[in-house]
Amino acid sequence: MSLLSLSQLANFKTSHHDSEQRLIVTGMSWDEYEQFIESLGDSAAYRTIYLEGVLEIMSPSRRHEVSTENIGRLLEVYLEVAEIDFWGLGSTTLRVRKGEAGKEPDKCYCLETEKEFPDKAIEVIVTSGNIKILEVYRRLEIKEVWLWQDDQLNVYYLENEQYSLQEKSQLLPNLNLNLLCQFINHPNPRLAMKEFREKL
Repeated sequence: MSLLSLSQLANFKTSHHDSEQRLIVTGMSWDEYEQFIESLGDSAAYRTIYLEGVLEIMSPSRRHEVSTENIGRLLEVYLEVAEIDFWGLGSTTLRVRKGEAGKEPDKCYCLETEKEFPDKAIEVIVTSGNIKILEVYRRLEIKEVWLWQDDQLNVYYLENEQYSLQEKSQLLPNLNLNLLCQFINHPNPRLAMKEFREKL
């Protein structure tokens, strides 16, 4: 397989509608994956996920990015009010050669102390891809993953090397997720943050 180049992504751009574009590349070695990630640089136009030789590239939709930012802002409001130290790592590329896995989360955070890998990752799913997200995160050893799909938030916690669905955040047990979810689709992000803060 020839290494995928940025020129091949020229027409693969962020959509301003609800549709998302995906490109699948198979037979990609780990070294080729790392070269491709380096070639992307700090481009925010794409999200990639890699698992055992398969690379999936997504161009997020406007809907995807709006939901991602809304969830991140609300979470940060809670962390500020609860006086929990946090480091937002955005969509930085997480990868581990031994596990042959890599991904850019939609959002990710270190809690309490800054670490090499974040404690929590957030994923907004508008259209499902071919690579299993939780398997990638399991290999990256991310303790907690939030998946927002079809206006529903599912929380997965890693224990004994497996993810299990939780009723509440294990890392933030005092966070009322039902309350947070009420504001994710609020039409005005500023008012959503203000009203959410008032209810905490």
